[in-house]
Amino acid sequence: MAKKPITKRLVEQLKAKGMPEGKAHAVANKKMQAAGNITKSGKETKKGKKRTKMGAAGRAKDRAAKSSGKKASDYTYNQMNNTARLKKKKK
Repeated sequence: MAKKPITKRLVEQLKAKGMPEGKAHAVANKKMQAAGNITKSGKETKKGKKRTKMGAAGRAKDRAAKSSGKKASDYTYNQMNNTARLKKKKK
């Protein structure tokens, strides 16, 4: 079965951190299932499809907004480390 983009990205990130490929796939599947993004059979859920559509930048901004209580539009995306930072206020 082909990996979904959201799962594929997590696998690549785990491998980049030095995790062996087999273990990276297992961890990614477990994390995606726990988050409600895929089912046990590997099918993408409604939430998973929505998150995949958001892309990496959208997910990073969404995570930051959720933890801070601010809006996702208040953040900018840093693709070097897959994080979001608050936009600087204009003077």
